This record gives sequence, structure tokens and C-alpha cells, in this order.
Amino acid sequence: MERYDLIVIGGGPAGYNSAEYASKKGMKVLLIEKEKLGGTCLNAGCIPTKAFLYAAKTFEDVKGEGINYGISCGKPMFSHSLVIDKKNEMVQILAKGIENRLKKNKIKVVNGTASIQRSGDGVRVQAAGEACEGKYLLIATGSSPSIPPIKGVDQGLERGFIITSNEILDIRELPRRLMIVGAGVIGLEMAAYFQGAGAQVTVVETMDKVLGQCDREVSDLVQKNLEKKGVRFYLSSSVTAMESGTVYFIRDGEEKCVECDKVLMAVGRKANLNLLGLQEMGIETAKGVITVDDRCRTNVANVFAAGDVVGKISLAHVGYREGEVAVNTMCGEDDEMDYSAVCSVVYTNPEAAFVGLSEEEARQQGYEITVKKISINFSGRHVIEHGLDDGICKIVIDQKKGIMIGAAVMSAYASEYIYAAALMIQNKIPVESIKKTIFPHPTVCEIIREALME
Repeated sequence: MERYDLIVIGGGPAGYNSAEYASKKGMKVLLIEKEKLGGTCLNAGCIPTKAFLYAAKTFEDVKGEGINYGISCGKPMFSHSLVIDKKNEMVQILAKGIENRLKKNKIKVVNGTASIQRSGDGVRVQAAGEACEGKYLLIATGSSPSIPPIKGVDQGLERGFIITSNEILDIRELPRRLMIVGAGVIGLEMAAYFQGAGAQVTVVETMDKVLGQCDREVSDLVQKNLEKKGVRFYLSSSVTAMESGTVYFIRDGEEKCVECDKVLMAVGRKANLNLLGLQEMGIETAKGVITVDDRCRTNVANVFAAGDVVGKISLAHVGYREGEVAVNTMCGEDDEMDYSAVCSVVYTNPEAAFVGLSEEEARQQGYEITVKKISINFSGRHVIEHGLDDGICKIVIDQKKGIMIGAAVMSAYASEYIYAAALMIQNKIPVESIKKTIFPHPTVCEIIREALME
């Protein structure tokens, strides 16, 4: 029976990155994936959705909805089917890249369903008819779309009237009327794409705002921008039933209905806890996720977990870091997770990005804060390339310590420079020091300094 230093179950971001990282530290690693390398992020999530959104943004620019720089392309055409072809092509290229990287790092990859059991101080794992043992186990089985118990949902899924984020990226026929249940990141990004591609999109959300706990002011701006483009929103609304062609919901105590051709269920995701042997090994779970400490250790010795399956913050880049913390702990290094400066991005046009505490969260937690806010129109580059806009940069400052504890922005390139705010927050860089930093000009990122100088 072959022995490994580390067995990783799950080939998504948390899994394949951890396997690579461990191999570079000299560990002998086995990676088991039952479906496709890359997991949800690469195959049905953050990567393919960006192909969709880039296509919609390009189409919007070509139609002349941005600034006119004297470029005319005649009457532009949009092919949803060709967008899917391009998406598939890019996913295959990136998946091959992951495969090659794992091979380069001499990581054995097994395609199959795994089962686990205790074996001395380590684990025994079976997959694809093979059995092996590992000193350490990292569970990175990811998550799947949540399906709420709403009347008619099961029948709608069977008939294809209702789809999840897994299926919507492969439908060839553009729906004329699309209903999206859920106004989180997935819901809003798909609303942006399909409205831009020519569908009439309606979004229903139980909360009184979009984007969950993100900064309300910036979230409201994202909603308003989508409404300008034709997306309809029903907030504080609870879906009660779905029939082929109609969605029923309650709003302000009244039942309403919207007719549609497709329904996208985008109400969140649930951890994949169906790993064979998980319960038998006594691995603790709570509230639908695997329980881990700040070093990603489960309650069972030498068993770790990372990524969506632990449910801390279900983002690929968080899974990367959790897996690295787990491997470092296995190697006896002092490391632990810090979730205080995790970036979250909505890739609409314009983009919105968030990191740290929102103004609302900071006040609720008792911080004495100063809020600095400035229009994105103070960025010369942004105005030149995108015209006058209603985007903003908002900074939350801890008055007592004089450091940033949160930031929220809506602008072009928000996804590319929110990292600067994350670095400032995580390293507790004094605001006075940031003000003295020389930002490049003209750039959009210098809006951070402009906000702090207000």
C-alpha cells in the first residue's frame, strides 16, 4: 500500500493549491478529485462568469454606451452561443494548466470518489479501486448550489425551468425573460450579463438590500446602475411558489407574480459533506460545515479542512490561504488564518469591491470611526476613460488607532486595486503613513489617497 505525507480530497482552488504548496515543501502528495480539476471556481464559477461579463462589457462599449472617441463599429451583434464557446475554450486551457502544474510538482492525481477511515495516527483512503495511507489528510470538497424548499422547485429543476449557477453557464438559448432568486454576487453578476446580452432580468431578494452584509451605500449604487440598464429588483420579498412560466412571491404582505422563461436559483451554496467515512471518523461538523480552528485543524488529529467546506468565507482566494495555513501547520510552522482583510469583488460594469468592515459593521461592533468618502470623479484616469460616474471610494478608519479597518469602492478596475486597501488593513499601516505614500498618477488606485486626504 502506497504511503503519502499528505492526501488531499478535492481538486478545486483550496485542494490543488494546497497540493502544490505541500509538494514544494518536500511532501509526497496525492490529490483525489471525483469530477474536474479546478473545482467550481474554474468550471462553473468565478472564471467562466468572467468570460460572460467581459463579453457583456465589450458589447456595451461597442454599442457606444460609454464615451464616444470617434470609433464606429456599425450595428454590433451579440452571440450568446459564441460566448459559451469562448468560455469553454478558456476553461479547457486553464484546466490543462492546473494539470501540468500538478504533474510538474510530481503530485499524483486520482480521479474518483474517495472514502476515508482512521489508520493509526493517519488515514487510509480508497478511490478508484486503490487504497493508500497518508500521515495527513486535507478535506477540500468544496460546495454546491443551495436549493431552498420552495413549492414547485423540484419539478422545475426536473423540467429545466429552474437552473442553478452550474447549468446557467451552458444554456445555449438566451432566455427572453430571466428571473434570478437571490441578490448576492452570483445573482448580480448573472443579472449584469444576461441583461446586457438582451434578456429582461428580474431579481427577487429576501433582504432589504443587495449583496448581503457588504457596505450598504456601495451596494445601493450597484443596484441603481443595474436598474439603469433595465434590471428590475424586488427586495424584502419571499418566493412562495414556482410553476412553469411563473414565480410567486410575497412583498409588503401582498402576493405578486412574475412570468419568466427561466429561473436562476442563486441563494447561496452548501458545503459538500457527503465524503464517505466523514461521520464514522468522528469529524465534527456544525451548521452544515466542517468545524476547524484558526489553523484549519479539525477535531481529529492530523485531519485538516479548507475552502468552502469549512464555510468561513466561501471565496477561492480564501481557500488558497486556508490550505497554505493547513500545510504550514503540518510542517510545524507558526501560522494561522486572519479573515480581517478578505477582498470581495462584484464584476459588474462598473465593478464593486469590498474589504474589511463596512461602516455598518464597524458601528455595530462599537468602533469609534471616521468615514472618508470621495467621488470616483476625482480620478482623472477614470473620468477620461469612463466619463463622469456615480462611483465612490469609501474608507472606514478606527479613530483610536488611526488605521483603516474597511474600504468599499465602485469604479472601473476596482478588483485590481482593492488589494492595496487589503494590504493596508491587514498590516495596520497608519493612515498618516498612507497619506505620505506616493501613488502613481494618473491611476484609479490613487483615489484611496484622495479619499484619505479629504
